[in-house]
Amino acid sequence: MIDFLQVLMNPDNTFLRLALCVGTLASFSFGIIGTYVTTRRISYLSGAIAHCVFGGIGAALFLKHRIGLTWLDPMVGAIAAAITAAVVMGLVSLYAKEREDTVIGALWAVGMAAGIIFIDLTPGYFDIMSYLFGDILLISMRDLWLVVALDLVVGVITIFFYHTILAVSFDDEFARLRGVNVEGFYILLLCLTAVTVVLLVRIVGIIMVIALLTLPAATAAQFTRRFWQTMIGSTLCCIGFMWTGMWVSFALNLSSGPTIIIIAGMTYLAVLGGKRIFSKG
Repeated sequence: MIDFLQVLMNPDNTFLRLALCVGTLASFSFGIIGTYVTTRRISYLSGAIAHCVFGGIGAALFLKHRIGLTWLDPMVGAIAAAITAAVVMGLVSLYAKEREDTVIGALWAVGMAAGIIFIDLTPGYFDIMSYLFGDILLISMRDLWLVVALDLVVGVITIFFYHTILAVSFDDEFARLRGVNVEGFYILLLCLTAVTVVLLVRIVGIIMVIALLTLPAATAAQFTRRFWQTMIGSTLCCIGFMWTGMWVSFALNLSSGPTIIIIAGMTYLAVLGGKRIFSKG
């Protein structure tokens, strides 16, 4: 731990401080949106959106290097694909009366396949592993400001529409009877989930994004009874997983993203197992 703190305080290691700062700030959005995702039991929604993000990244790389749109950043394609997937999934679920898990499965497969095809058609070499498994140490100042902007948007919406979000999360029929535009809020929250997933992909990658979005909320839910308490607990858990994962990955020279996920998963299983043991006792 001492070596880690010494490296963190070294003026030359700005990348490590930036990574921890982005991870800490991102935890606020992840904690709030993750609580909504786990409460609505749509955890695999984040996985489907993440795989559609890969399709958007592949399309952006294709347009940039094959068509000549040099200004197009892969994250622009990622955000566009994520929001499109969220809106399509929400509309089909609400109005086409299709099973949500069927839509999720279809988007999951098509998004990933489209990304691979676009990359096959794009000349040159791209570090696909950084998108699949993330690399928090490659985060830039632009990512920091994007996270700050997302935190502000998520925070404002949560504060002003807390009771509405609570009603939509637990009992949408009751919310509809009270005059709430359930469909509109559902689509809005799906879009916020989509943008949050895009930022989370930068940290832990497409493959593991669902774990870090849901495990902190699931862990916090073991100790809380109210919706807002779970949001706060989820945020604190996410911060703890980020910092511990970064420290362990530094000490053992491991990849930061997978290390964070393993720590989150082990913590959740330990809490779940401990709760069952003490409840029987």
